[in-house]
Amino acid sequence: MWSRAGSSWRCNIHRRLFSGAARRIEDEGDWLYSPEWWGSESESEFNGNTVFRSVSDKGNGVISVHAYPSSRPNKVHWPEAEKWLQQRYGEIYPGYEHSGSFKILGYQWRVLRFNDNTRQSTVKIMAAYRDTEPGSIFIMQQAQCLAIPYVKSMVSLGLSTIASSKYDLMAAVHGKKRMHILCIGHGGGSLPLFLASKIQGAEIHVVEIDPIVISASVQAMGFPGFSVMTPSGERAFLEPDTIKEAMWKGIHERLYLYETDAEKYVVENNNLYDIIFVDAYDGEDIFPNKLWDPHSPFLNSLSDRLHPEHGTVVVNLHADSDISNPNETVSYFYQRLLPMGKYVSRVCKAYKDVLIGSKVTRGGKFGCGLGFAISVPWVCNTSLVVSRGFGLSSGFVNRDMVMNTLVSSSVKVDHMLNLPFSCLEYINIKRDCTLI
Repeated sequence: MWSRAGSSWRCNIHRRLFSGAARRIEDEGDWLYSPEWWGSESESEFNGNTVFRSVSDKGNGVISVHAYPSSRPNKVHWPEAEKWLQQRYGEIYPGYEHSGSFKILGYQWRVLRFNDNTRQSTVKIMAAYRDTEPGSIFIMQQAQCLAIPYVKSMVSLGLSTIASSKYDLMAAVHGKKRMHILCIGHGGGSLPLFLASKIQGAEIHVVEIDPIVISASVQAMGFPGFSVMTPSGERAFLEPDTIKEAMWKGIHERLYLYETDAEKYVVENNNLYDIIFVDAYDGEDIFPNKLWDPHSPFLNSLSDRLHPEHGTVVVNLHADSDISNPNETVSYFYQRLLPMGKYVSRVCKAYKDVLIGSKVTRGGKFGCGLGFAISVPWVCNTSLVVSRGFGLSSGFVNRDMVMNTLVSSSVKVDHMLNLPFSCLEYINIKRDCTLI
């Protein structure tokens, strides 16, 4: 989730930034396309078609999913997707590849909202059918499309950091070793699905407290339903249907989506995770105190769940305050210089103190890891990173050393994962970086 306050300001900022000469965009989740799905706060303007709506009893209010047309991929490329589906079906069900053809109906943005105005998550879906069953339409979330800048920031910083921590990310990418990942907060599921599609060795546990959010992601946002787990730890669906198996085989087996409280989950299980992502704002845009209180069972148990040598935690945080800009005169670049407020500082310090300790020797030497925060472009969010194995052999750190190490590592991550966006866009030496 990203901060909802001042949304009109952010929308106008990015429109001014990209209103100049056209540029080639290969990333279908580029922020340039955000006007397609941003919608409006006014009931008199088009605000998408509502495809899911229900009331949460977990503090998230009214949960809805809105659909908007997507301009990409262009219709000339749809036959490529149809061919891919046909090939996948033939590989999984040999001899049946000619029993029917797949047809693409189109692509849409699907936006998950809390209380009708808070944009919690955005994904892109493909809608298709088989001509042997023209009345049966299925949707598939586009795993490589990350529409929200803070999600790209979390991915870029998390993977670049763990790659700098003597962790063999290349082996995990190619499925030669397991990478144990925990995602706290699910939304539409774009983060875990992206990681599972890019890292063949990734085994991803996702924790979501709200069953309505889970239903929305599966029914209306194309997240693989085979990932849903029961309270007893079994798959809710013992076997995926034939179409879902064709779409997700090799990916949905490594996704485990649990409906449970985050604190309960980390306290009661004994798993050890290489990297943990935390994005757990509620319907009122509040990051629950128990998820960052340094004395809480959650944070202390999270420390036990984190790998002792290279364990990395990435947390999405909202800015403390928004910019009021009715005249739309505030420079976009000023956003990068916003100071870290008291609330964000407290959260950052709590995670750093509990996960890697609070002792820092003279000269900036950290005994057992490093914590830092970097502002996210285009939205008022901050990505907090705490790492137990950040690769700075000298033991003495400063801002420039951290940024240079991240930049070097991000280039390797871009190459290893063949990302549709550049990590460097979210790990920029000129961007505000604060050591915790």
